[in-house]
Amino acid sequence: MRNSRIGIATTPEQIRRCHPVMRELRPLFQEPEQFLERVLRQHKEGYRLAFLESEGEVRAVAGYRFLESLFSGKFFYVDDLVARESDRSRGFGGELLDWLIEQAREHDCENLELDSGVQRFDAHRFYFSKRMSISSYHFRIKIEQKD
Repeated sequence: MRNSRIGIATTPEQIRRCHPVMRELRPLFQEPEQFLERVLRQHKEGYRLAFLESEGEVRAVAGYRFLESLFSGKFFYVDDLVARESDRSRGFGGELLDWLIEQAREHDCENLELDSGVQRFDAHRFYFSKRMSISSYHFRIKIEQKD
């Protein structure tokens, strides 16, 4: 049995420790301070950052929030879920996703939901292996700002 623990990053130091792993999924955040600023701002709106640590290193990270909508009722939304590339297929992502599912259950959520880029085939195989299904399309339009 591997010795891993899952925690919620609440301090600037904990959030910074999550940055190298999250940067693999969100390369926009090259600088740790830029990442810290965004996480702290989103934290005010309910965003939480969970991390799985093993042997003193952060191996997987997930950003999530509790939401409610007419369509889904009370649900647990996973904004970000990533295992460190060098640790993929070692069970860290699955362990963290199982923890997220348990958090959703403990908070009486009806669903756990996430979006995944259409190009992320390995991630899709992982989600299917966890008995997730594709339930909708996600559409987007870029809003150009007027001068």
